[in-house]
Amino acid sequence: MKAIPIYLLTTLKVIFGPTMGYAAGLHIITSMVITFAGMMTSVLAITYFGDLLRKGFLSAWFARQEQKAKTSKWKKYGLTGLAILTPLLLTPIGGTILSVAGGYPRHRIIIYMLISAIVFAVVSTIVIYRFGPSVLPDFVPR
Repeated sequence: MKAIPIYLLTTLKVIFGPTMGYAAGLHIITSMVITFAGMMTSVLAITYFGDLLRKGFLSAWFARQEQKAKTSKWKKYGLTGLAILTPLLLTPIGGTILSVAGGYPRHRIIIYMLISAIVFAVVSTIVIYRFGPSVLPDFVPR
């Protein structure tokens, strides 16, 4: 039951998975799976339902995002750059919206974000679980 709120928060910001998983005392593999699943839930939802949102009540916002995506620095780095920066600087929702607005094919968005989610989930969870006791002792009693 501890995993459900962490999963839901991870759909919004990926770093919540390993940090809150560690704080809740979850097993390292569970924390990795929650982190991966949370990011990919957002990516899949926005990728597949983005057209519905774009044509619906968010049409004006998506029009601005499409213009920004076509002229901004994100286009310079491409989908690879967006996938790398999504877990680090952006949110899964923001990175996916920029990818969809940039006109990238769905299958490429999902594959690139999948690789990014796996790498980030494994690396960040290992770092948090390995260095957590020395960095976070005041915040997480063990």
